[in-house]
Amino acid sequence: MKYIYLVGASGSIGTQTLDVIKQNPNDFKVVGLSLGRDLKLAKEIIEEFKPEIVCFREKNDLKLSYNPIIVYGDSGLLEIASYHKYDNELFVNALVGIAGLNPTVYAIKSRKNIALANKETLVVAGDIIKSLIKEYNVMLTPIDSEHSAILECLTGEDKADVKKLIITASGGSFRDKTREQLKGVSKDQALNHPNWKMGSKITIDSATMMNKGFEVIEAHYLFDIPYEKISTILHKESIVHSMVEYNDGVIKAAIGSADMRTPIAYALRYPSHSKLNSKPLSLIGLNLSFEELSHDRFPCLSYAYQAAKKGGCYLAVLNASNEAAVWLFLNDYIEFLDIEKIIYDEISNPKYSKIEYNLENVLSLSTKLINEIKERYIK
Repeated sequence: MKYIYLVGASGSIGTQTLDVIKQNPNDFKVVGLSLGRDLKLAKEIIEEFKPEIVCFREKNDLKLSYNPIIVYGDSGLLEIASYHKYDNELFVNALVGIAGLNPTVYAIKSRKNIALANKETLVVAGDIIKSLIKEYNVMLTPIDSEHSAILECLTGEDKADVKKLIITASGGSFRDKTREQLKGVSKDQALNHPNWKMGSKITIDSATMMNKGFEVIEAHYLFDIPYEKISTILHKESIVHSMVEYNDGVIKAAIGSADMRTPIAYALRYPSHSKLNSKPLSLIGLNLSFEELSHDRFPCLSYAYQAAKKGGCYLAVLNASNEAAVWLFLNDYIEFLDIEKIIYDEISNPKYSKIEYNLENVLSLSTKLINEIKERYIK
């Protein structure tokens, strides 16, 4: 039995995680949950899974059939992360944005293993998280389909034999549009992903390809592979979730349907596979295509490599400028192509090289920069 603490339970990854848990009731018990502003959904989830501790974003008058510990806001997330009562505890981080970083740190310090969907944790603080993982002797497994696939392909292999990691990309909502055709595209168009059902922020990140840039950075920290050995490739079908090429030329690939519950289930039970009521992938008539993923067409991918090369607080700058820009686009303050401009302007600013890289600084810098960029465009 694994005892699950799930933050971001009412989001896309969160609800699919709960579905995996529901399908495997003898393997998992939900102990802690954090939920959003949809109180009707929150009540349904709480009453079904009966967690011991619940975090809401804001205080409310929700009536429940029993009396769990109720906490609120960012401090409440840290209380859930720090709550410790059982052996074999797993902290599932399905939060979106920089808000997911501190809860991961607190969960590690309470000696919980981590199943991570929050990209920002490793993008902003990869070196810090790796150090904490080692210090507290816990395990971190990825939930992203791409990193889950790489983990599958690396299992049982010698890392010294790896020639490169190949991260696949669907291309996002605008993969068939030219740069010229991106001018004036709408929010609804951007949110219409052809393959995956995801939250709004990650769907926009997929359209700009910043999502893939983040995944390159995550892969570097997850698998201790240098950036020059991590490549990306366009694969519109989203059947091959990622690949590993070895020194002898053999390429191992993990393939499957575009169902996020599969990597979620693998992260929850790693290295075992859970039973899952999902649509099987038929190999008959399967056509797969691969194309170059152009950095000229998708400059955000290039910006991620640039920030990674600079290192230090520039990764926090990359994430914060992207987080603010995507928020501005989703709230109709800027055009789609303005996202790229905002990110480029920030990661090109030499002033951030003077900031010491530590947890306190990356958190404060992230919050400050996100607010500054929003205010700049809202005015």
